[in-house]
Amino acid sequence: MAPQPHAHDADLARLRRLAQSMDSAFTLPIIGVRMGWDSILGLVPVVGDTIALIPSAYIMKESHRMGAPKSVLARMAVNAGVDYVIGSVPLVGDLFDIGWKSKLRNVDLLERHLQKEAAKAPRDGDVEGRMSSHHPTLNN
Repeated sequence: MAPQPHAHDADLARLRRLAQSMDSAFTLPIIGVRMGWDSILGLVPVVGDTIALIPSAYIMKESHRMGAPKSVLARMAVNAGVDYVIGSVPLVGDLFDIGWKSKLRNVDLLERHLQKEAAKAPRDGDVEGRMSSHHPTLNN
């Protein structure tokens, strides 16, 4: 039997595409450094950095929906907060945004969490016995 894809693979791929577009969509010519829409939006003082928080919030909301614990969500919030606070500083913040890549960091945190959870789950062939349930008629 072929291995089944993990339940969250499509969602994780969608979040990774969003994070890549925000953090590393383009390569700067000559120096070859990758940057994304977050860095471009950050050129507009305060407003740009505030708009760039929307994808961060969406990644965190989806991470919560996918079962990320509070500890992972807290680390994501710190990454987004650092990106916002330092990114708001003119020029220095714009350069910082190019290297920090908070959205990719947050998707990586989610992916590591999901991999750990998948490693804990029993494989389909390892489950023995009847269906377990609190509903009394399911086990008859």
